[in-house]
Amino acid sequence: MTAFDSSPTLNVWRALLALAVVFVLLATTGWTAVRHQRGPGEPREAALASWEKDRIGTRALPDPESPPALLAGFFASIGTRNAARLAKRHPLVVGNLNGVPVTLRYRANQVALSQARQVEAWRMRDIRLSEDGRREAGRRMHRLESLMRPGRQILAFDPTGKGRAAEVLGDLDHAQRVSVIVPGVDTNLLTFEKTERKFTAPAGMAESLYMAERAASPRTRTAVIAWADYTSPAGVGLDASTGRLAASGADRLVEMTRALPGTAPVSLFCHSYGSVVCGVAARELPGRVGDLAVAGSPGMRTESAAQLRTDARVWAMRDSDDWIQDVPYMEVGGLGHGADPVAPGFGARVLSAAGAVGHTGYFEPGTESLSNFAEIGVGSYDTLSCADGDAACLTGVDGTAAV
Repeated sequence: MTAFDSSPTLNVWRALLALAVVFVLLATTGWTAVRHQRGPGEPREAALASWEKDRIGTRALPDPESPPALLAGFFASIGTRNAARLAKRHPLVVGNLNGVPVTLRYRANQVALSQARQVEAWRMRDIRLSEDGRREAGRRMHRLESLMRPGRQILAFDPTGKGRAAEVLGDLDHAQRVSVIVPGVDTNLLTFEKTERKFTAPAGMAESLYMAERAASPRTRTAVIAWADYTSPAGVGLDASTGRLAASGADRLVEMTRALPGTAPVSLFCHSYGSVVCGVAARELPGRVGDLAVAGSPGMRTESAAQLRTDARVWAMRDSDDWIQDVPYMEVGGLGHGADPVAPGFGARVLSAAGAVGHTGYFEPGTESLSNFAEIGVGSYDTLSCADGDAACLTGVDGTAAV
């Protein structure tokens, strides 16, 4: 081999080419479909403009980007009647304000959902839209109707573009343990829940985890959040192979976790590209986040768990037939997401995912992956199942030692 053949520059280009080829092949061989969806205009922009002009008496309304503590103080100071009026007048703003009481956000988002449903009902009959456009409007309307069902607690909702949402199961205000699910690619309003393959969508994942946690520890008051409140990549393409969307998602995840009510310990469960989001967010997460668990991860934008710079316990799992294992675990020129979290050198605590099938089976009832998630969620670490039956993954966890 000549000196030129082994030059660092040539090796970098080879690595970039390898990454590009792999992602192109995976995108065209059925891993996931790239969907180009066009939703309604920019309703949130209009809502923010209206909010900026409004007043409570002579008092201006706070900047929606204000710290959660400031927003909480403002809403506490105006009384419940004025707060309810603001939620009704500006549901798309109030329903997404970190720091506002969650019960008020739930009410605001029910109003916002109803308004968005009316828009989609009109779009279904709009002859200016193509047949595909009217059909998509119908699908969005049915999704909104589902989210509006009595008892559903919608923590965040934005119909702009493909749409974003977050839902709470359980009593978030009085929970003793809080779990947050951070999903991966192709997460939007239409895919937030599914009728078929229910547990592959954020709402189904949350339902499955919530029921598993209650079974694991019936006396523990738990709350689970299906957090699809960030813009995820559409399909396996350039956005999925870089950290651009993960960075903006991480900012939103940090803001949400910092604004959670109470002081209960929080566990993050990050699937696929969601683990990239969690990896980027790790160093800024509040101290109450004690567990960061990833499944089917393409990497966390780092070379080791130590480089995440978090005090949270880092857990990782991958089932034996998950296609994500074929992704090049490297980062070159911003392409790729770094080291494999289940590799021995990464330093995560590797858990069993026995029973899970494929890339989206980790929350399926009856799997060890779900059981492990539930045990983490309720803080029962001594009953976790390590990968390959090696109890070393439990060493030093709340006094638990390997045997």
